[in-house]
Amino acid sequence: MESLLSSNSAAFHAEQKEYLLGFFAGAAQRSLQPFVGRAANGLLACNPESGARNEASPAEELWHGTPVSELSREELWKYEENPLDLWDKLVAHAEENRAPSQEDTFRFKFHGLFYVAPAQDSFMLRLRVPGGVLSAHQMKGLAEIAERWGAERADLTTRANIQIRQFQPKDIVRVLTSVQSLGLTARGSGADNIRNITASPLAGIDPAELIDVAPLANALHYCILNSRDLYDLPRKFNVAFDGGGAISVVADTNDIGFVAVRVSEGRGVPPGVYFRVLLCGITGHKQFASDCGLLLKPEQAVAVAAAMIRVFIDHGDRTDRKKARLKYLVDKWGVEKFVDETEKRLAFPLLRLAAEECEPRVGVDRSAHIGVHSQSQPGMHYIGVSVPVGNLPAPQMRAVAAIAEKFGSGELRLTVWQNLLIPNIATQNLDGALEALRAAGLDCAAGTVLSGTVACTGNRGCRYAATDTKAHAVELANRLDARFKIMQPVNLHVTGCPHSCAQHYVGDIGLLGTKVAGAEGYQVVIGGGSDCGQGIARELIPAIAYGDLPPVLESLFAAYMEQCKPGESLLTFSRRHSIEELRSFLAVKEFVA
Repeated sequence: MESLLSSNSAAFHAEQKEYLLGFFAGAAQRSLQPFVGRAANGLLACNPESGARNEASPAEELWHGTPVSELSREELWKYEENPLDLWDKLVAHAEENRAPSQEDTFRFKFHGLFYVAPAQDSFMLRLRVPGGVLSAHQMKGLAEIAERWGAERADLTTRANIQIRQFQPKDIVRVLTSVQSLGLTARGSGADNIRNITASPLAGIDPAELIDVAPLANALHYCILNSRDLYDLPRKFNVAFDGGGAISVVADTNDIGFVAVRVSEGRGVPPGVYFRVLLCGITGHKQFASDCGLLLKPEQAVAVAAAMIRVFIDHGDRTDRKKARLKYLVDKWGVEKFVDETEKRLAFPLLRLAAEECEPRVGVDRSAHIGVHSQSQPGMHYIGVSVPVGNLPAPQMRAVAAIAEKFGSGELRLTVWQNLLIPNIATQNLDGALEALRAAGLDCAAGTVLSGTVACTGNRGCRYAATDTKAHAVELANRLDARFKIMQPVNLHVTGCPHSCAQHYVGDIGLLGTKVAGAEGYQVVIGGGSDCGQGIARELIPAIAYGDLPPVLESLFAAYMEQCKPGESLLTFSRRHSIEELRSFLAVKEFVA
């Protein structure tokens, strides 16, 4: 009992602690410990094994139904001080140029502020960019913020988002207010919040899409901003809207994924476009989101998302951070109970329909985020700009904004592949836009591997990462592209730690940072994919020093190029071979276990 109270001492005054220690010590000496609990049928029980709360014991304050003494450390921090109510503290830290305490480092994330020491003795700001859509004016404003106070660049992320890095505590208020003046926000972009709402980056312009999902992403974004209770989750939460078009938003890696489908005549519901609901994607734990049996009308999707999130808020685990994601609540309850609890919060009934009753999805184009492509609007095009591992210097931020204004509609779109699109370019303006991109040191062409490469921040900016992921990813991709003329798309996912921000388990090749005899190295996995090619990658190499990795991957790609069938992708090639066969292709046969 002493250890329990000590671990949660911040929740109790000294007198309270002394009283509780005495109370429990006295209770332990007595043989009779009366119990009165209310059973599920409302009758009173005298047996503690009923699982009910003992109404005959001293009442303890609850936080989301959990006794305060049982809360995890982070939940206790939220209980003691609401992270949304920190403005005066933010101002004080800025005035004193002071780094936050451990508790406030966590709370500041609710404002998008990440103190990233010891990797960098500075802050990172993560924005909210619903659907990944930015105006040229906003991009230019972010470039100015990065130049005045940050690292003179932006990082494009795997949630179609932007990070500004390396600014000091004294500048946090200036950065936040400058972001707000651009019509943007960072509120709720970190810690136990709903992260940036992703949507198909070609929403509204994709010839292959079933529905424009941009209004849904915006609606959920503003629902969050306008609802204080939606900032009170047990753990982080990801939501994606997929319109069924050419570019994937990897909806099946999200806690909730809404995927557009078409239902034809004779299926028991009016024909048309609906959404399937996928639940509990958490690929760092090797689990994709799975279909929960619901068929939603488009106008129902945002309300269902808000209801599901609130069920999670009310019933998610507040005691164990490792069991606090949505997956664990659904594992405990089962899908049907979770859906039933969701339905209780809705003013309309939910329709169940088997996924097999819907038309199959048209395949995803894994190269559609790079290059020049036609839009659904006649005579209009978008350019997918290559931004290797999302590193975009401020001069290039200004350049793409100017190109969007001069040759397009002044709009930019970010993708989950850490690059950007410039939409709405008329045919006659394409040559000028491409020339301006090249003049800025950018291009709409990239090697097959580089164009499909994503990487997390790495140890240059994250204390959890074991390796310099971005530098290694670009070096490996360029080396493979230089040696091999690969025709089919290849996805290389490089992540620095088991949090798997770059989702290494869904890459054709996935690298997970580790230490090998004190040096930077990687676990190598192979054959992962999402959407129509869904699958968790298998371990190819337990651990290998980075210095030894390039020739090993080259030998693998050489075997692929020599032995692949006509038109066969690396993904298909890897999946039709056993791990033993794939290892036989490698230049090095023994690895660190």
